[in-house]
Amino acid sequence: MEDQLRTFLDYLIVEKGLAKNTIISYERDLKSYLKYLKSVEAVSSLNEVQRIHIIHFLNYLREQGKSSKTLARHIASVRAFHQFLLREKAADQDPSVLIETPKLERSIPKVLSLQEVEQLLNAPNSIDHFGVRDKAMLELLYATGIRVSELIALEIEDVHLTLGFIRCVGTGHRERIIPIGKTALAATKQYLENGRAYFVTEKHKDNALFLNHQGHRLTRQGFWKILKKLAMEAKIDKELTPHTLRHSFAAHLLENGADLRAVQEMLGHADISTTQIYTNLSKSRMMDVYSKFHPRA
Repeated sequence: MEDQLRTFLDYLIVEKGLAKNTIISYERDLKSYLKYLKSVEAVSSLNEVQRIHIIHFLNYLREQGKSSKTLARHIASVRAFHQFLLREKAADQDPSVLIETPKLERSIPKVLSLQEVEQLLNAPNSIDHFGVRDKAMLELLYATGIRVSELIALEIEDVHLTLGFIRCVGTGHRERIIPIGKTALAATKQYLENGRAYFVTEKHKDNALFLNHQGHRLTRQGFWKILKKLAMEAKIDKELTPHTLRHSFAAHLLENGADLRAVQEMLGHADISTTQIYTNLSKSRMMDVYSKFHPRA
């Protein structure tokens, strides 16, 4: 069974081109699934798996206190695995075909107000090269709505200052071109001309746009530490994640009348329903304002 799992993961990497973190998620979910089948259900072949085994596995996860979101993710992993086995003729049936996915309540993403965005973007101390770099990163994130993983993956040649856009490769190796505003352009230009050279070392000549103090490409963990530090300096009390500026970018565009399809394209969402959650957020904020300030609310 482990060999079939390895073949499936190779398929996701080579043919589907999924992101590394997505592959890790599939592997983790399916390893726990196979472990359960062998140790609890005494199943020795994936061809023996029945629908009842999958139901028992989901009940087992529920008993462990797993959330509906986690259950839904496990079901998606198990379903994709069995569909692959059937398609590759490694199994005679797909026992997951009638398994229902639990309904999820889509949580409204947390966003910053315009004032909080200003506080955060002004937090880096632009006197030294660390501040120049951090300012450019935050401005680019808010100006483009790209993911942190996409930000740290940027190469120098992906930034086109003259034309005012960046080239970004997102999930599934989908490429998109995103415009940059004047403020982010100025901050990025300042970093390229007066900041980046301080991070480059003779030993490491990385072509990455954003580098750490050792001259290596900045990591997600490195960015997360920088963001937490700057949020404290900006006195932002809200829970802040690397995705917060992306959420704020989308919400603020839609609040100001941007076209939903255009925002979808800039965010790189395959399904427009994913982008529509920001429309719901705008409505929710509107109701809050109405309730707070209308005299007869």
